[in-house]
Amino acid sequence: MSRPPAARDAVLDAFERLLTEDGERAATLDATARAAGVSKGGLLYHFANRESLIEGLLTRFSTLVDDDLAVMAEASEGAVAYFVRSSVANDTAFERAGVAAARLAQAGHPSAVRMIRSVRQRWFDAVRQHVADPTVALAITLIGDGLYYDSALHGDDDELGVDAPRGADMDALVALLERLAAEPPSPTP
Repeated sequence: MSRPPAARDAVLDAFERLLTEDGERAATLDATARAAGVSKGGLLYHFANRESLIEGLLTRFSTLVDDDLAVMAEASEGAVAYFVRSSVANDTAFERAGVAAARLAQAGHPSAVRMIRSVRQRWFDAVRQHVADPTVALAITLIGDGLYYDSALHGDDDELGVDAPRGADMDALVALLERLAAEPPSPTP
């Protein structure tokens, strides 16, 4: 498959940046074209309207999720460890696309809401393949959400939020979750 044109990627990058930095309302076609350094006609050549631009962004995010799930499935440390350790903000293309999709979902865009739900389900399903108890799998995915949320809010500022586990603390958290993941499911009352 051939690589998309550079202008198309520049438009998606600009749209993503506007969504994450300025919000959904600021991410107009005109503002996106300006931020991408293309004419509005150039933007419309690749994306006929705002809906197709949104779909392009969501497709990009879905592809990056597919890539992440493939890495997770092959991770030498195991899927649970990979998921937990990678659940921190790290300013990657994957994270930027996810934040942009979340901004669209927060604004009530139906395709983005469906995408976020689908992605969360895909991560749960991937974790669930390696965890005997579905409740433990849910707890692991929610812990990942919490790690990401906290690190995204306070980054490297030790004065804000809770300290995201690092080093030995992260190792201890992963070890605990892996022990829980290996236990048989609890009997249902």
